[in-house]
Amino acid sequence: MENQTKLSVNINKVATLRNARGGDMPNVLKVALDCERFGAQGITVHPRPDERHIRYADVFELKPQLTTEFNIEGYPNESFMKLVLDSKPAQVTLVPDPPGVLTSNAGWDTIKHESYLKEVVAEFQANNIRTSIFIETDAKLIENAAKIGTDRVELYTESYATDYPKGKEAAIRAFVEAGKIAQKVGLGLNAGHDLSLENLRYFAENVPGLLEVSIGHALISDALYFGLENTIQMYLNQLRNI
Repeated sequence: MENQTKLSVNINKVATLRNARGGDMPNVLKVALDCERFGAQGITVHPRPDERHIRYADVFELKPQLTTEFNIEGYPNESFMKLVLDSKPAQVTLVPDPPGVLTSNAGWDTIKHESYLKEVVAEFQANNIRTSIFIETDAKLIENAAKIGTDRVELYTESYATDYPKGKEAAIRAFVEAGKIAQKVGLGLNAGHDLSLENLRYFAENVPGLLEVSIGHALISDALYFGLENTIQMYLNQLRNI
């Protein structure tokens, strides 16, 4: 039985480990192919301008080898757009993180940046690349994302992960509403950032229309304890029979 919600593994942290020592260990392509072999339904990368983890060269090495969905995240500056248009992944996720930021820490203001995002989304879609916009749970911003013409939005889940230990019902509330709004305006729904073995199943059980989760830091960290194959199975199990 196919999972309703797909698991895309973000392999940035594997590249961080490789780059810390130089050379090619661990090998990013091998890890990505292993993730697919172990059951992951997608691979996500987020190349940044300083190439501190995933390098642009990695993208071109990965693309012809991957057999599942390839998702490239990033800020749509000129070099990123060229990278995506040249490599043609299945999906591009637009993230509003400027150069130098440690990790993604906000969603797009789809009202303030409407005209810019419309232009970017149209260009990617003209090249048969599905578009997703990284966004917070604000109803107006989700509704405006639909006006922009994007295929999907990706809910930024850090606040859910932070609040989950204090009370999961309160932590999930805004995300349930966001899922309903996305469905109402005809947007596909992805989610990511700080989802983990602890909080993933509850999220997937309660947020309607969830198509895909992108998980990196927690999954790669868990793999240090449980092994990569076992860890991917553990995450897939959180998404099964929902």
